[in-house]
Amino acid sequence: MTALFALATSLLWGLADFGGGVLTRRTPALTVVVVSQTIAAAVLGVIVLATGAWSEAGPRLWWAAAAGLVGPVALLCFYKALALGPMGVVSPLGTVGVAVPVGAGLFLGERPGLMQIAGIAVAVLGVALAGGPQLRGAPVQRRAILLTLIAAFGFGTVFVLVAEASTTITGLFLALFVQRVVNVGAGGLALYVSVRRGAPALPDDGFPWRSLPALAFVGLADVAANGTYVVAAHHGPVTVAAVLASLYPVVTALAARGVLRERLAVVQAAGAGLALVGTVLLAAG
Repeated sequence: MTALFALATSLLWGLADFGGGVLTRRTPALTVVVVSQTIAAAVLGVIVLATGAWSEAGPRLWWAAAAGLVGPVALLCFYKALALGPMGVVSPLGTVGVAVPVGAGLFLGERPGLMQIAGIAVAVLGVALAGGPQLRGAPVQRRAILLTLIAAFGFGTVFVLVAEASTTITGLFLALFVQRVVNVGAGGLALYVSVRRGAPALPDDGFPWRSLPALAFVGLADVAANGTYVVAAHHGPVTVAAVLASLYPVVTALAARGVLRERLAVVQAAGAGLALVGTVLLAAG
């Protein structure tokens, strides 16, 4: 069960990342976040009412609320980074966020093994190479690298917070609903401030109604991935769940290669690959 749900997490996150990156190239990133998360919150609200999950409300939901504040920042940074591209570099770098759960364990008294130390070194080297000299292939801006690392830290924080917010399946539904409601509130406030400062909220041709199914998919796939990851982590070894769930950049990179025909320079591909290897070493250690 752990392997099944963790692999489902990889597929869902990979497709959601690809869809969010593509949508952000046509629509402001904040709008993509707010609309997609609003749809996810609405669907989760129906599920919470249908399952009676409200009965499990308690102090643990503060963890979900905290995740809801961090989530929009991470998503916004990640979608902007994906829009800057190339996705084949940005997405693997995002997996470095698994270092946050590892760091939380260290703070609680765990000590890093040789494999974890090696993972940190490999991941750092991957970051350096992914932003290295451009010879051929799609360029990687320093801003894209920075945004990706901020997003990675945010995603890792969200994983820790959501895992603490629930202990049952119905409790997970409620925690994810609270997280998404706070996501929408925080993202909506940021969008309002952005518009007040003169930034556009919509493309020049108005609300992208044709993109609504894609926006819905991104929001629902993202929340489903959070759910399957928590289920995988609760039903088996966290290391197994983390390693298998960290394969999602492969899905994003393959989608970018197949749909957008992205080509990477050797140094970029090597850096992205090393970042992914470092992530796996961290999780497995």
